[in-house]
Amino acid sequence: MSITTRDAALLDTAAPERGPTLKGMEIATAVLLMAVGGVAIQDALRIGAGWGADGPQSGYFPFWLGLILVGASLGNLVAALRAGRRAAGGGAPLFASWGQLGLVAQVFVPTAVFVAVIPFAGIYLSSAVLVAFFMIRFGGFRWASSLPAGAAAALVAFAVFEIWFLVALPKGPVETWLGY
Repeated sequence: MSITTRDAALLDTAAPERGPTLKGMEIATAVLLMAVGGVAIQDALRIGAGWGADGPQSGYFPFWLGLILVGASLGNLVAALRAGRRAAGGGAPLFASWGQLGLVAQVFVPTAVFVAVIPFAGIYLSSAVLVAFFMIRFGGFRWASSLPAGAAAALVAFAVFEIWFLVALPKGPVETWLGY
């Protein structure tokens, strides 16, 4: 992957780096996972988390997994709050700089759009567009070579999954038009 001038400016090390701290991200992750564990516990209790006459109820294992998740996350939260780490420059160590997160977003956002479009356009058309987009954006290829390459990748995936392995993947209007 080549780094463009704009991307290099995002990674400029001459300016002091700013971004979310490692401690802040550890706290946020612990709280988020505690919430997920809490939801699992609550739902397990709703459907039954005990031991019935014929063995464990439906929520038995999810309850214990949720409890373990909450406990482990609570331990991580306490550790993060007690940590008094400092970076070499005197500030808290960074999780990532805003420039680095911007580079991650350049890949994450199109991928999230790809996933969101699959139910409407199908996986093959969506994949062809994603491959072509990434070739143009990150590979520096032209439209004339990116579009056929994206289409070829989608056709190969179609042949492998739909024809050879007989695995039905989400299809869109193009596949319906072609009779699949």
